[in-house]
Amino acid sequence: MPINTDRALGAVLGSAAGDALGASYEFQPAVLPPTPIVWRAGNPWQRGEWTDDTAMAVPLLDELAAGADIRTDEALGRVVRRWLGWARGAKDVGIQTRRVFAVLERELEQHTGAHDDAHVARLCKTAAAQVHDVTGRSGGNGSLMRTGPVALGYLHDAGAVAAAARAQSDLTHFDEDTGDACVLWSLAIRHAVLTGEIDLVGQLGALAPDRAEIWRARIAEAEGREPHEIKNNGWVVAALQAAWSAIVRGTSLVDVLERAVRAGDDTDTVAAIAGSLAGAKYGASGLPKLWFDELHGWPGEHAVDLETKVLLVVGRE
Repeated sequence: MPINTDRALGAVLGSAAGDALGASYEFQPAVLPPTPIVWRAGNPWQRGEWTDDTAMAVPLLDELAAGADIRTDEALGRVVRRWLGWARGAKDVGIQTRRVFAVLERELEQHTGAHDDAHVARLCKTAAAQVHDVTGRSGGNGSLMRTGPVALGYLHDAGAVAAAARAQSDLTHFDEDTGDACVLWSLAIRHAVLTGEIDLVGQLGALAPDRAEIWRARIAEAEGREPHEIKNNGWVVAALQAAWSAIVRGTSLVDVLERAVRAGDDTDTVAAIAGSLAGAKYGASGLPKLWFDELHGWPGEHAVDLETKVLLVVGRE
């Protein structure tokens, strides 16, 4: 089946645009109509600058563009090394991710010498489990926010999409909800790229039956509420619900992103999550030219760089 490149590009560029749009509204109250949502700068972010949501997706996209399999510890270890380098100078790193990286850095320092990439990935997953054990939770939205590229490397293999989504999530988030959310969202992105249709419920078969029923109820709950009515969207479940609420109510990619940002609180992440799936439906062509032209962020890249990488990935499919 030929790949619709506009929709594939939308999965990554839609997420990055939502990230940048929501950046200046982060941790603020809900913004309700008729107040407009504006493409603007907001300390510490420049106008059009993506945040940690897209910054953490970039190494995953880079591995896929190079032809690597992000289900493997070797590829994931290279991703982790990139994340560590980014986090040392990043403007913002999520709480859960920062804690995991702190444990991982200590482990690497205590055991000096060469660490191959696969070992680094395994240490990172162990650090995530340790943080979960200490804090009693690790269900933040930080692994779901970076799933935009995941499905693109495996568009003709749903099982591989699910495995890759969960593998990248496990690096930093031990909680079962986070892995489930990444699997469902990545499979829905795959479906949208291939068909132009959004179907989240149709992906529930990838989960164990008891987990599928839990998520079925969560999805239905989201469909009955506005994004701003879903609280605590730093939690992966609420973040997915707020993004899904925006998607089912939206009529275009921009409309979905604006609705997601109106949720308030973790606006850049909710909009990045919504943008990955809505972008896979509406395509990157649904973004305003100004947004495309100004979109940029770590590691000193722009929208055109993301575009080039996506085309490399889907060219292999």
